[in-house]
Amino acid sequence: MQVTNKSFCTDTLIIGDSLKILSNWQSESIDLVITSPPYFQQRDYGNGEQGIGNEKSEAEYLYNLLTIFEECVRVTKPTGTIVFNLGDKYIEGGLSLLPYKFAIRAIESKKVFLVNQVIWSKSNPTPRQDKRKLIQATEPFFIFAKTKNYYFNIDNYLKHLDNFKKANKNKPSEKLGKHYFELIEKSDLSDAEKENANKALQEAILAVHRGEIDGFRMKIRGIHKEAYGGMDGGRNQQIRRNGFTIIKILGNRLKKDIIECPVEITKDNAHPAVYPLYIVQELIKLLSKENDVVLDPFCGSGTTCIAAKNLNRRYIGIDINPEYVSLAQKRLQEADFCQELFI
Repeated sequence: MQVTNKSFCTDTLIIGDSLKILSNWQSESIDLVITSPPYFQQRDYGNGEQGIGNEKSEAEYLYNLLTIFEECVRVTKPTGTIVFNLGDKYIEGGLSLLPYKFAIRAIESKKVFLVNQVIWSKSNPTPRQDKRKLIQATEPFFIFAKTKNYYFNIDNYLKHLDNFKKANKNKPSEKLGKHYFELIEKSDLSDAEKENANKALQEAILAVHRGEIDGFRMKIRGIHKEAYGGMDGGRNQQIRRNGFTIIKILGNRLKKDIIECPVEITKDNAHPAVYPLYIVQELIKLLSKENDVVLDPFCGSGTTCIAAKNLNRRYIGIDINPEYVSLAQKRLQEADFCQELFI
């Protein structure tokens, strides 16, 4: 398709076919694409036979979806990322694995690579009556990047959980480190090594009391097993060279590729498939900076745009259904900062 380098105003919603609009869009102009396209033959999005999701075959659905994905890749900056959320479907009694077929096809193009799949674990999944299948309670959010220079602020991701943990942690015990002092004394370390180990241990204890670290672990040569996967310059090398190593625990939660939150059900939202504001906001914080441009080519009721507005990002939403664009505009006008926390 011919690209005319056309650009659009930000903080706007556009009615129209995403492929036609994006094909005329300026290349490398978007910082983050995050979207949830219509799932294959699962819901009535009010488009009749138009739009993604209404195809007669799985192959046609994947082809159309990947064609739009390629345009999303083209308009994304080298420092940007593209996030697609897809749900699966049972076909002839078995899961089709459509999300993963899409992801494999996407990376086979060699234009992107897969950074992570973030799993949405639904705390209130739709109940099913089938006694021979477990309830589906997860969906993937695939994070793709064009280059290794993609923006990624891991400290911002689920930061409220880090703050909650720090605010509720207990004061350090007076016995902190006592067991390690005893192990150092019992060890086969030389006198000089024991002296250095005691000094390092005392400094680690003080760092905990000063609030610089949340805790620590110590490994002593001849007392503890060596660390797995040790390399020159790593923990095992420190144990062999110094007789010990101290592993500092910073206190932040492990930033895992799974988020648990409920399916959003709101009486004032007529869209049949609303993905969670909470997850979208966390991904926007992870993958973009303030004033970056966030695009949703299937914006539906506007959740991505609301999340971007909440977090001081600029947004562009596209949807083929005028009624959904009107709904999204109404929600944006009413939106205040409303991040939901699930702890």
